[in-house]
Amino acid sequence: MLARINSYALNGLDGYGVTVEVDIHAGLPAFDVVGLPDAAVKESRERVRSAIKNCGYDFSPRKITVNLAPAYTKKEGPIFDLAIALGILCSTEQAGVDMHLKPLDAVREYSFLGELSLSGAVTRINGVMPMLISARERGVKKIVIPRANANEAKYIHGIDVYAVETLKDAVKLINGEVATPLEKSDISIGGSVDCGEDLKYVKGQYSAKRALEIAAAGGHNILMIGAPGGGKTMLAKCLSGILPDMTEREILETTKIHSVAGILDCEKGIVASRPFRSPHHTASRVSLTGGGAAAKPGEISFAHNGVLFLDELPEYPRSVLEILRQPLEDGVVSVSRASRSVEYPANFMLVASMNPCPCGYYGSQVHECSCSTSQIQKYMSRISGPLLDRIDLHIQVDEVNYDDLTSDVEAESSACVKERVNAARELQNKRYAGTTVHSNADMTSAMIKKYCVLDGAGEKILQVAFDKLGMSARAYTRILKVARTIADLCGAPDISAKHVAEAVMYRALDKAVK
Repeated sequence: MLARINSYALNGLDGYGVTVEVDIHAGLPAFDVVGLPDAAVKESRERVRSAIKNCGYDFSPRKITVNLAPAYTKKEGPIFDLAIALGILCSTEQAGVDMHLKPLDAVREYSFLGELSLSGAVTRINGVMPMLISARERGVKKIVIPRANANEAKYIHGIDVYAVETLKDAVKLINGEVATPLEKSDISIGGSVDCGEDLKYVKGQYSAKRALEIAAAGGHNILMIGAPGGGKTMLAKCLSGILPDMTEREILETTKIHSVAGILDCEKGIVASRPFRSPHHTASRVSLTGGGAAAKPGEISFAHNGVLFLDELPEYPRSVLEILRQPLEDGVVSVSRASRSVEYPANFMLVASMNPCPCGYYGSQVHECSCSTSQIQKYMSRISGPLLDRIDLHIQVDEVNYDDLTSDVEAESSACVKERVNAARELQNKRYAGTTVHSNADMTSAMIKKYCVLDGAGEKILQVAFDKLGMSARAYTRILKVARTIADLCGAPDISAKHVAEAVMYRALDKAVK
């Protein structure tokens, strides 16, 4: 008897339907899986065999052929275990048939996802949320998933999701027993964020904290340069507490990536706060951009809608840093392999820190620099001009003086700064409503021309800065974007000369660093 069970699979973040065909007939005992399965899919034979036996069903030696259609796409992972087991049980008339051994319609109503343990328990799988969203868009009405994935599935409306704990539970479902789909929950916006660091504990560094506020409000990239111990890393960690609240769209986008990668918190089931990723400087190109045999997402995709923090920027291999140029411009990263090409979102804020020289004390008023001019130039040359040009804000983080360090005066808290950031981001959401742009940093050329109109004084300041600093066209547009953000923080509808002057100030290190 031939049985067909509906399942689902992923290609990147896009899902597609898979039909699991099981044919059992006379012949020498064998268990073959075809349809471009990878090693994990092929190993399902042993998991399925033990799960069926340990659940009390018959698994007599037979010739079993399992086809995963469409056969021209690579099938990866253990997500087909449950569908294969049900196909075998239906093919041997142990499930999915009525008392007259006629196939039940319930089998065709559901799609099944899940890995089986040897005991018959249905265990957690990766990528449930993007598969549910894709299945809903393609008209699937009912889908069965592991109970361990229920927390991420409850946020997807428009599709009935059934959670099972064992193979027996799935058999009851296709035998027509009444089952209740998961209750849906709405995504909560603006929840509290445990950021670990608060700006009120940062002593001094007033200009750096102002730059962080601007970066958070507009989604701008920022580079902090200064001597060791000045607070660059602490300032970066404080950024999580002042980033604007995520929208529902951003929450779903980020959760999909984390779900595919298997780093989603099973208890929460959703990523409600902006990611903060800080890979070590020994990270490889593949770990940063994604890839490998399965073309999985990397750190820059994990940081989507959040922050990618690169501490001690020149210590990263130049080849690793250069691959950031395209994602910083386009907000996506393309992972191409021989068998597939996958595109992952990578719209992140780049936050980087560095010392001005190998010893760290070039330009310090407290310590004497021991580096030669050639050493300093070689150190700075590790960061290319094109990459530096894509960083909107360059700020000097000076050493903190003793009076600021011992002062009892409490600085402004992250919560207060976040209120202004949220207000500025709300203005941007209204301004760009109906478009794919959601922050000033992502403005297109047409938007810059429309929303970044300067008065005569502002034009004069920008012209002088452009000529004296030898800025590129990219630097010019990024100054306009930063000026637009500064105006939004002030609640000003138009960009004035003071907004332009402050934005230019954050590009004045271009020549010093080069």
